[in-house]
Amino acid sequence: VQLQASGGGSVQAGGSLSLSCKAVGLNFRLHDMAWYRQAPGRQRELVASITSGGNSNYAESVKDRFAISRDNVWRTVSLQMNDLKPDDTAIYSCWTSARGRDFWGQGTQVTVHP
Repeated sequence: VQLQASGGGSVQAGGSLSLSCKAVGLNFRLHDMAWYRQAPGRQRELVASITSGGNSNYAESVKDRFAISRDNVWRTVSLQMNDLKPDDTAIYSCWTSARGRDFWGQGTQVTVHP
């Protein structure tokens, strides 16, 4: 299983960015997916998740600003991030669980300038 993340970058506060993660070697539609992030000096935290059935959950800090979605045809999970804040600055990684273990994408940097 490989998770290939793309997107991210640098933006001013209030701006938007999107992330995408393509799954390879996975029966994608059967698996829950999620985005995590880790900022310097802080623990990794769950940002958003989406079940195989399409139900989503969000960290309180990103509710109403971020939207997670999945495309089972293209085997991708996406994270649309709006109204970004400097506190959103972190390395974002996509995640899934399969065959009894966790799989992580390579991580992509999101930097939000004040």
